[in-house]
Amino acid sequence: MKKRIAIIGSTGSIGTQAVEVIKQHPERFEAEVLTAQNNADLLISQAIMLKPNAVVIGNEQYYNKVKDALIPLDIKVYAGEESLSQIVEMDTIDMVLTAMVGYAGLKPTIKAIESGKQIALANKETLVVAGDLITKIARKKGVSIYPVDSEHSAIFQCLAGEYIKSIEKIYLTASGGPFRGKNKEFLSNVKKEQALKHPNWNMGCKITIDSASLMNKGLEVIEAKWLFGVEADKIEVIVHPQSIVHSLVQFIDGSIKAQMGLPDMKLPIQYALSYPERLQSDFQRFNFMDYPNLTFEQPDLKNFRNLALAYEALRIGGNTACILNAANEIVVSSFLKDRIGFLEMSDIIEECLQKMSFVKQPSYDDYVMTDKETRIFAKSLIV
Repeated sequence: MKKRIAIIGSTGSIGTQAVEVIKQHPERFEAEVLTAQNNADLLISQAIMLKPNAVVIGNEQYYNKVKDALIPLDIKVYAGEESLSQIVEMDTIDMVLTAMVGYAGLKPTIKAIESGKQIALANKETLVVAGDLITKIARKKGVSIYPVDSEHSAIFQCLAGEYIKSIEKIYLTASGGPFRGKNKEFLSNVKKEQALKHPNWNMGCKITIDSASLMNKGLEVIEAKWLFGVEADKIEVIVHPQSIVHSLVQFIDGSIKAQMGLPDMKLPIQYALSYPERLQSDFQRFNFMDYPNLTFEQPDLKNFRNLALAYEALRIGGNTACILNAANEIVVSSFLKDRIGFLEMSDIIEECLQKMSFVKQPSYDDYVMTDKETRIFAKSLIV
């Protein structure tokens, strides 16, 4: 039987590539639900092509436009934030791919897990913000969470057939972004146009800026803790500029497994959707002769402080990572609007971590309040 997929965030970078994977394997997958926040035109095009059961447009002002375009196809159309959370509860959905960016993906993911849907997780912020809560609900409901991030997919693949207790260390690789090797003087003058030019990956604006500041790797460290049940001292980040080795696992006997391939997100997306099977693909193949030298180096925590701040948030626990994420979303948005400098992002995040109220064992409502209050405080620091 075909696996019926709901893509939450089908018009973003991950969502559009997931659509391609579904198109390439019509005998295995079908799109049951597609959602978007603002990109009504692309959502309409995707719906016409894939003919899902339903679509959701988050921004309600586009509801009539989407509905009128899809009336001839008898596709159900819903709108609004609440619809995003309700749509994942449909009985006809087998798996939910959460491809929204940021904190906005938390509530739909929780609703999907509570409804017993299997999760393909591309929204790392879900586990960053509320990893303890999410993993508890998933265990209670018997729901599996399959990682879509290339690094976590690599770890997941390396752990196939292994015992979690055999893990000695996880190595998350980072490209280093466009500013690898640059000093503080250079970083203090960079503009968003420079930060958005990632050397290896084609991603959305927010994730690209996170990659440039190494916050993306910090968020991935926190995500890895919850996905694989390992503590911060067992997760190490190494810079690998070629982005061929996507991550590695070292075991207690000293052996290391690595997952390698060209930087193409369609592969980890397809693996998450098809697991435990591997499907034939026409993805470009890696050629060792094209990469005669693979290099590795330590991350620069002095000039790229966000990674250190993420480790600190993970060690403190409670709602600290929620504070980190909320502050980061505000500063990235402000940097993209030319309101603050590149290095100021870390300054504001650090002040939020120091000043916001700490909750040791947060509930869902605590996370919501922490996110709201942190955003207000972070905005007040931006003149």
